[in-house]
Amino acid sequence: MKGTNLGEFEELVLLIVVAKPGEAYSVAIAKELERITGRKVVHSVVHASLSRLLKKGLVDSKMGAATAERGGRRKRMFTISTAGRKALELAKSHRDVLWDMINEQTIAKA
Repeated sequence: MKGTNLGEFEELVLLIVVAKPGEAYSVAIAKELERITGRKVVHSVVHASLSRLLKKGLVDSKMGAATAERGGRRKRMFTISTAGRKALELAKSHRDVLWDMINEQTIAKA
């Protein structure tokens, strides 16, 4: 699947999009990434990653309703596309094969 390889950060963002249906917008994704990874996540980096995922066709987006808490502004909500699901499944498959190659002795020697 040319052009659909996922970097680590893109994979994390895409996993959160799947895990948080109806809540997947850039600010919420950044907060969730910080909570899970313990790393400081800059909102603009999440936004750039979502833009790349959109260009790759791995996510879809639509504008949500305006809310008072956002001063009447709307949120751009993200959902995973069919291609995004396939890319995540492929990434997981590759990781599973690699983890299956590792045993406790291999880790102890490293």
